[in-house]
Formats: sequence, C-alpha cells, structure tokens
Amino acid sequence: MSQTVAIFSSLLALIFLVAWLRERRQSAREKATQDRELAEVKNRQLTTFAAIEARQQTLFNAMTEGVMVLREDGTVVLANEAFRGLFDLHSDIRDRSLMEAVRFHEVREVYDETLIAGQVQGRELKLPLLEDRTLHVNSAVVLDTRSQRQGMIMVFHDITRIKQLENTRREFVANVSHELRTPLSLIKGCVETLIDGAKDDRDATNKFLGTIEKHANRLTFLIEDLLTLSHLESGHLAMNLEDTELKATVDRVCEDLSRRAEKRGVRLSNNIPADLIVNADSNRLQQVLFNLIDNGIKYGGENGHVVIDAARNKEQNIEVRVADDGPGINWEAQSRLFERFFRADKARSREQGGTGLGLAIVKHIVQSHGGQVWVESEPGQGTRFHFTLRLRNAD
Repeated sequence: MSQTVAIFSSLLALIFLVAWLRERRQSAREKATQDRELAEVKNRQLTTFAAIEARQQTLFNAMTEGVMVLREDGTVVLANEAFRGLFDLHSDIRDRSLMEAVRFHEVREVYDETLIAGQVQGRELKLPLLEDRTLHVNSAVVLDTRSQRQGMIMVFHDITRIKQLENTRREFVANVSHELRTPLSLIKGCVETLIDGAKDDRDATNKFLGTIEKHANRLTFLIEDLLTLSHLESGHLAMNLEDTELKATVDRVCEDLSRRAEKRGVRLSNNIPADLIVNADSNRLQQVLFNLIDNGIKYGGENGHVVIDAARNKEQNIEVRVADDGPGINWEAQSRLFERFFRADKARSREQGGTGLGLAIVKHIVQSHGGQVWVESEPGQGTRFHFTLRLRNAD
C-alpha cells in the first residue's frame, strides 16, 4: 500500500512539474511575443517620428526666410539653410550660444530687446562684414501654456537687393532731373532774353535760337534714349534676329558718322572681313555700332584713327572690336562705364552732347543678342570696346 502511495505521489509530482514547465514555456513565448510586438510598435513610432521630423526639416529648409529658434538660455535649437546662407555659416550651430553662432553684435542687440519687449517687428540690420548685406528681422519670445518663457524665434529676410534697387532708383531720378534741368534752364534763359528785347537784334536772335535748337535736340535724344533703355530693361523690346552682313552694317554707320569724323579730323577704318554673317537685329546692331564709333570720334584723339574689326573667338562666336587712339580710360572708371549716366569725363561728355545712356543701351542690346560687351584701356594707350555676336544659323 505504501509503495502504491509513493508511486502515486511521484506521478503527481511529475504531473505538476510538467504542468509548471509547460506554463513557464507558455509564459516565455507570450513574453517573447509581447516583447516582439512592443519592439515593432517602437520601431513604427520611431519611423513615424523620423518621417515627421524629416518633413518638418524639409519644410523648414524650404523657407526663403532665415529662421533661428533659441532655447530659454539663448542656445540654438534649430537654424534652417536660409539662415546659414544669410550669415555664411558652414558648420552646425545647434547647441551653441547666439554669439558663438553668428558673432554679430547687431543680432545680439535684437535678441536682448526681444527679451525685454516680448517681440521686435521690422528691425533693419546692416552687416558691412557680409558684403553690406541688409536684413529685415522679426523676433518674438515663445511662451508655454502657463505663459512661461520657453525660448525665442527670430526670422531674417534679405532685403539687400531691394535696398540696392531703391538706391538705383533714387540715383536714376536724380540723374534724370539733372540732365533735364540743365538744357531746360538754358532754353528758358534764351527765351527770357529774347522776350526782354534781344529778338530785335538779328544776330543775337539767331544765336539764341541756335542754342534753343541745340538743347531741344539734347532733350529729344535724352528722352529717346530713356525710352529705349526702359524697353530694353523690361524685356519688352523684341529683337528681330536675322542673317546680317557685318561689314555692310559697319559701312552704313561709318557713312552716317563721316561728317562728324571729318570735323575732328578722325579717320574711320572698317576692317571687317567681307564674309562675316551674324545673327542679329540689323537696326539694333547699327545702334550699338553707332554709339561705340561715335564715342571713338568724340573721345578719341583729334586727328586720330578709329578702327573697327572682327574675328571668330575660341567659342566660335564673332568678336567685334572698336578701337581708338585717344587718351584712354582709367581703371576705376572702366568698372562703371556701362552704368546709366556714368561719365568718365563729365565736362567733356556734356560739351560733346552725350546723354550718358549710350553705353548702357549698348550693354542691354548686346545682352539681348546673347552676347557680352567689355572695355579694355590704359591711360595714354587708347580705348578698345569689344562685344560678341552669334554666327548666322547659330543655336
């Protein structure tokens, strides 16, 4: 009997052991399954968060304005690509202090003012060390739901080009006003003198009428050049490109300017090869050549020589050159020669009757043909204007 009880007890213990082991294995499998499912959930969440962060960063970097986000202690949390470009930053500035990141006291001053006022709107920053860059800044303190300061956001917009255009507009208006005022004052003075009695003197009358005609023509040329330049700069003046014989075009311009050249004793030489055919607007090309050759006559040496020649360059375009043997142009003036109303020799230019727009028109016409224009000169060594044109049937 005791043996039977012992066997039964052993069997029961074995059953319990098997059941316990089975439960342990089941628990282990369930835990493994739970761990695997939890890991999958975490991976999906991480993937989702990474995708959201990537989209946010893409949108952040796509902004044209420079944006910088700061923590409460003034260290950088985020700065987009536009911000780094505005300040010429080439390394990661996250977790750096504001002055370590940008090193401009002007930005620090805006930051300090924002801390006090809560926000700054429309502040203009001029940064001479960044090529005279001008920035428009808006900044604001970031608060949490309990109105506690969490940091700051600063938004920078580059208005350098706008400022340059404003300066150009002001200079343009001032120059036009001056160019109009001078001949108008002379015309008015002549008219007043005639009204006061000079009209009774025939010689004086003829003299004053000649002055009036001269300056009325000057006004006409100025207005025509202004209209031409306006159309060229706006892109509204279409180029009628066609096969144009270059030598014949230069011949026509030289013929138009022959009397003016004879008065100054200047010899014109057309050395263009006869077989050069360019793709150009014939009328506008004549305007370019007229301005350049006329400049050679007016500002070259008296009893001098103006030479026009052309050849293919290494890009297989035609490079035209108009050279004179005058006093030349200094280096500082050469860099501004194609600006509107710029004159290397103001007194001489006005004496010769120039409007100050001829070379600006030349530049825009040449560029509208897909070409380039430049000048080479040394004091006492004459001046050489170059411009390029495409060969006929060029793509």
